[in-house]
Amino acid sequence: MKNKPFYLMAFLVFVLCSCKKSDSATEQYSTEPADIAVTTTDAPAEENISDPNTESYNGLQENPFESPKKAPLSTFSIDVDNASYTNIRRFINEGQKVPKDAVRIEEMMNFFKYKYPQPEGQNPFSINTEVSDCPWNKNHQLLKIGLQGKNIPMTNLPASNLVFLIDVSGSMNDANKLPLLKESMKILVKELRSKDKVSIVVYAGSAGVVLSPTSGDNKDEIMNAFDELSAGGSTAGGEGIELAYKLAQENFIKEGNNRVVIATDGDFNVGASSDADMEKLIEEKRKSGVFLTVLGFGMGNYKDSKMEVLADKGNGNYAYIDNIQEASRFLGKEFKGSMFAIAKDVKIQIEFNPKHVQAYRLIGYENRRLKDEDFKNDAVDAGELGSGHTVTALYEIIPTGVESDYVPSDLKYTKVKAEDSNYSDELATIKFRYKKPDGDKSIELVNTIANRKVALASSSSDFKFTTAVAWFGLKLKESKLISNSSSADIRSLAKEGLAYDEEGYRAEFVRLVDAVK
Repeated sequence: MKNKPFYLMAFLVFVLCSCKKSDSATEQYSTEPADIAVTTTDAPAEENISDPNTESYNGLQENPFESPKKAPLSTFSIDVDNASYTNIRRFINEGQKVPKDAVRIEEMMNFFKYKYPQPEGQNPFSINTEVSDCPWNKNHQLLKIGLQGKNIPMTNLPASNLVFLIDVSGSMNDANKLPLLKESMKILVKELRSKDKVSIVVYAGSAGVVLSPTSGDNKDEIMNAFDELSAGGSTAGGEGIELAYKLAQENFIKEGNNRVVIATDGDFNVGASSDADMEKLIEEKRKSGVFLTVLGFGMGNYKDSKMEVLADKGNGNYAYIDNIQEASRFLGKEFKGSMFAIAKDVKIQIEFNPKHVQAYRLIGYENRRLKDEDFKNDAVDAGELGSGHTVTALYEIIPTGVESDYVPSDLKYTKVKAEDSNYSDELATIKFRYKKPDGDKSIELVNTIANRKVALASSSSDFKFTTAVAWFGLKLKESKLISNSSSADIRSLAKEGLAYDEEGYRAEFVRLVDAVK
């Protein structure tokens, strides 16, 4: 046992050395996770957990009734977006309550197509109006305004310079995000012609070009580039937008269709990423003459507010792709309307005749309202209209002589003798302003609307259906300005408007009404 002290000393030295080595390894590992999180191609499991509480929507205050004596003009921008409707459909199909702020009634109405006549002459759209009874407030009336964009054959449409900006961050790893996105893009690629050019930019922790400008003829090469995309990392949305617009401008086609197509869940979290940051960035990029399409994917962390800002401020449109059927509709069947603008900065201004109208309100379009003076200001942005697109708006009217709790009280010094008017047979005068896609100066059109109402039972199928859609939207928003919110009545009116339903979308709407108790 005389060697016992030696063995004890050796054992202590071994233990101390092992501890030191272990500490060193621990210190070295602790400096790595941030880098690993950015460069990994597989998002950590916790990034893919859907938390409905992280979805964001802009809160909107519904438009109030206004008196034409105090507010003689109502001015707004058209809106061809329909993301709100497909997002609402997703909530209902998932058995979830629809958040009130997710409901934008104009986008619900404009998801559907209506049988408006094609425009005549040089005008890019026809103007159509109809007046009938309001089903949710007794003795009120509704004025429907419908625009029909000129349907231009694909062979006559200009060459396209499309830059796809694809979000490949870790939050896009779910099956209803990047995998659905890739299949959706293939539908769009099938519509391309040889004279069209396609580029692909991706962004996660940083942004990069994965496909340089490529002819639409090379469909396999374009589709292969999409197939090779994988998700991982954080989301530098601002950097991706900068690079996509730079590429679009470098390959700009004069008198062509120059457009950035952003596909994302909107969960930007690196660099310039707030809604205000996005608004400032996209307003600057709008001046380049490049249009914008925003495609939303996924749920749980979905950032509707951010994507709506991008589309509204960037000469753009916005769709929510909840399934492959919606991708086929928006990117395939409605490719021309979604991707080719025939008019931009389209504004509407209406003046109601106080002889017949004691109060009015615009249904929806809360975030599209403009100052009256902005109507003739060509520097103020407004919505675009695509080839074959339809746009519909509704005004609720309280006729003179009708008692209503919603009528604003008259002020002492603003009373006007409406009976002295020389325009006794006119309900309203409506004005439109628009620019050509590559123009800077607006063109103005003026129409008058006769004071002629038809009974709701005798109104057009389109009037009945779009009214039912707006009514359902008001119910989902829990509007304080409707006296009847019966689902049975909404369903009954919608069923009377099921004509022209070749694709079955109107029948699907009736099913959604049935699903909301």
